[in-house]
Amino acid sequence: MAVEICTVSGFDEVGRNMVAVKVDDEVVICDMGLHLENYIKVTEDEEEHVVKLGRDVLIKAKAVPDDGLIKDWQGKVKAIIPSHAHLDHLGAIPYLAFHYDAPVLGTPYTIQVLKHIITDGGLPLKNKLKVVDLNGRVSISRNLQVEFVNITHSTPHTAMVVIHTPQGAVVYANDFKLDDTPTLGKPPNYERIKELGREGVLAVFVDSTNASIDAKTPSEKVARDMLADVLLSQNHNGRGIIVTTFSSHIARLKSIIELGQKMGRRVVVLGRSMSKYITAAEELKLVNFSDKADIVRFSAKVGNKLRQIDRDGKERYLIICTGHQGEPKSVLSRIASGLLNFNLGPKDAIIFSCRVIPTPTNRKNRERLEAMLRRTNVRIFRDVHQSGHASGQDVRYLIELLQPKHIIPSHGERKSKEAVRHMAAGLGYDHKSVHIAHDGQRLILS
Repeated sequence: MAVEICTVSGFDEVGRNMVAVKVDDEVVICDMGLHLENYIKVTEDEEEHVVKLGRDVLIKAKAVPDDGLIKDWQGKVKAIIPSHAHLDHLGAIPYLAFHYDAPVLGTPYTIQVLKHIITDGGLPLKNKLKVVDLNGRVSISRNLQVEFVNITHSTPHTAMVVIHTPQGAVVYANDFKLDDTPTLGKPPNYERIKELGREGVLAVFVDSTNASIDAKTPSEKVARDMLADVLLSQNHNGRGIIVTTFSSHIARLKSIIELGQKMGRRVVVLGRSMSKYITAAEELKLVNFSDKADIVRFSAKVGNKLRQIDRDGKERYLIICTGHQGEPKSVLSRIASGLLNFNLGPKDAIIFSCRVIPTPTNRKNRERLEAMLRRTNVRIFRDVHQSGHASGQDVRYLIELLQPKHIIPSHGERKSKEAVRHMAAGLGYDHKSVHIAHDGQRLILS
């Protein structure tokens, strides 16, 4: 019984992740994601909202995976499994999943966010949505079982997806970090990861985003301490504070809200995408932000809220809003450009609790946004952040624990994938065991 892999998408560039694993005549799809930059270009939608466009338009724009690469496997798909709630891993499901007579399986938060995406976009999905708890395991056929091993990342309920086959386990660890002191949720399930290594792992898809950094990625607790240092040790008396970060980073939002309360400020959250991810987390009782912050979703109400803050005195508030990458239609960009008539003044603080995702568009947008902000003489605090992706030493440790026969670096540029190859060579792997894959490539593993 052969195991064949098709690296459908996300291997020649970062984004629109999708992998198909074929065992005999049964197929499991891991992830079905958007390429966010290309998606925004074709939809002109920058608030992470599904837009009704044709599949062919989005494939041509390279905004969604070209699943025509596995057309010959279409009738064999038994399950579609997004590993977590980021759009580059699940955002294409409303556009592509209907091709397959298969359920979508995911952890509670992942499925909850997907439900909101489907509802907001008005794109009905015929596929059944099935929730599997973290560290849960389900049978999808007589020969295949899928396990969702708890791993840490920058959004809740991220799973290391394990496909159990008669040939051994195929482990999909496409986004992860090893955070032993997370500020939300539990640390990685190291015991189960070690057991998988002892049981036998045929192959691992491993996040190579930061693999070329010879370090361990710091804990989210460090990011919270960095925020505390900026918010609590600086003189913000009589001044406005705006913080922007990733909408899906619920743990980061939790830290910002709690620190705002500690400062004695009223916390306001502005932006549709932030509201969507927060609502999903609250519905699962992962957090309760609504009792601690005023959450404003709709654009028409954002301006009214900002005018109220101006009237009351901005020094009484801490604003959290969209715009961390400088997106032109985000709340922060509209504030900076004067479209929302909110008065930024000298020594107000703008805190970017993120790093710029290194694409030409993002760099250009952030440069433009920061140039507008500097005209108001505000103080800008950049990179108050820790990554959600494993660095080189984390990747090495995961490989040592799993002891896979094959390693497939994913979710990274060529330099990062080659760093995994070099690291694996130091662990005794030869060139036949480490596969630098490309989009649409098929590999037979044994």
